[in-house]
Amino acid sequence: MKNIATVITALRKEKGWSQTDLARESSISREILGKYERGEAAPSIDFAKRIADALGVTLDYLVGEGQSASLDKKNVQRLQAIEQLPEDEKKTVFALLDAFIRDFRAKQQYAV
Repeated sequence: MKNIATVITALRKEKGWSQTDLARESSISREILGKYERGEAAPSIDFAKRIADALGVTLDYLVGEGQSASLDKKNVQRLQAIEQLPEDEKKTVFALLDAFIRDFRAKQQYAV
């Protein structure tokens, strides 16, 4: 399980944001955010959701648990959109994804 403090800090730095920037974007105080990043406190569900939304990830991703823990918000939205497609189009999309994944794995095996 990923440590939420580490995840928040890493995602914030990926965006090139200061703690003040993230605090402003998530409507929480910079002091509280600092405590979260140092692991001195754990955010409530409401604050964790605000932080996740500001960082563009799911709550599962932020806390490192659940089915979508390894997916960012954009990928979850893509999967949800695929699920809305007609069945034949969905099969086509998944066939293409399967082909790309198979090719990627084959390249990895030959690279070893």
